[in-house]
Amino acid sequence: MKLPGPDHPITITANPKRVRVLADGVVVADTTHALTLKEASYPAVQYVPREDANMALLARTERTTHCPYKGDANYFSINANGKSIENSIWTYETPFPAMAEIAGHLAFYPDKVTIEEVA
Repeated sequence: MKLPGPDHPITITANPKRVRVLADGVVVADTTHALTLKEASYPAVQYVPREDANMALLARTERTTHCPYKGDANYFSINANGKSIENSIWTYETPFPAMAEIAGHLAFYPDKVTIEEVA
């Protein structure tokens, strides 16, 4: 486990905008409670609370990955309009203590879904 610091900063802030996630035109998530995670020089990621996602459209996959800062990630595919978008969501179900805020949240690959932020 590594801690964020000056060499690898990570910040988590409440996103004041409404965040909608669509897969093939189907709304997968719609929230006013997203968290914006900014990590080092990577693009910002929106983490959406699970309760604001249509979990009926999601199917857990066997994929897992490890981040030395956040912990172990699990993945979901989205089933929308008869199509499966494989491993399009990741989640840290038991993140390391420094990243505890993102527990219970889902993050979406922006190249696999449409993520809209509206005021």
